Amino acid sequence: MSAVLTHPLALLGRSVIGALAGIGRFGLFAAETVSHLLRPPFYWREFLTACLQIGWLSLPVVGMTAVFTGAALALQIYAGGSRFSAEAVVPQIVAIGMTRELGPVLGGLMVAARVASSIAAEIGTMKVTEQVDALVTLSTNPMKYLTVPRVLAATLCMPLLVGVGDSIGIMGGYLLGITRLDFNSATYLKNTIDFLQFWDVGSGLVKGAVFGFIVASVGCYHGMNSGRGAQGVGAATKAAVVMASVLILASNYLLTEAFFSS
Repeated sequence: MSAVLTHPLALLGRSVIGALAGIGRFGLFAAETVSHLLRPPFYWREFLTACLQIGWLSLPVVGMTAVFTGAALALQIYAGGSRFSAEAVVPQIVAIGMTRELGPVLGGLMVAARVASSIAAEIGTMKVTEQVDALVTLSTNPMKYLTVPRVLAATLCMPLLVGVGDSIGIMGGYLLGITRLDFNSATYLKNTIDFLQFWDVGSGLVKGAVFGFIVASVGCYHGMNSGRGAQGVGAATKAAVVMASVLILASNYLLTEAFFSS
């Protein structure tokens, strides 16, 4: 009888310990990645290729997400504000909502879905086909050749994607405001510019850099630790997207608390 009662608790305990152990392993992997960033050699060709794949090719999906999010946000704020005769706050709230939260978070999640899965699948396939072992045979550190360029590229490119996404999202709210909600174009733009402060935009860019580091690090981590065969690569890809998304949401709360709690 006691075994029946304690078995679920034992399963829960093992799950918690396993999750904590996984977080610890990822933390060590991320710390090792940062340490390699500070030591030569550095593979510039891999870095530039990663910038193209992570930054430029992610721009369409981030832009489409931002423009529809900005338009929907403006519509929701207008509908809610009309209950209190506060429709005029639409430009200000759209601007602060996009720059502080929705721009970096939704951009990070979209990049996580696209980039973390791609990196995990690419490196996982290289591991399965023993290309990672071949790098070691050629006296090339896989961490420096595969992980460092991708992590650095994502960390640098993600704030740029967030900045573009913020601009496109605010434009989406602006277009909806002047075409559907009867806002004056000049007044809408003036209210947006006058209300935004430097740290509203800057905090989102800092979040973008953190999210970029998380996305690439998680993708590389699961790729390097992929199981054998197609099933192992698929599992690594799925785990990378899930872990990156959860870490983005968790770190977003921690950064928001640090930036705006006072």
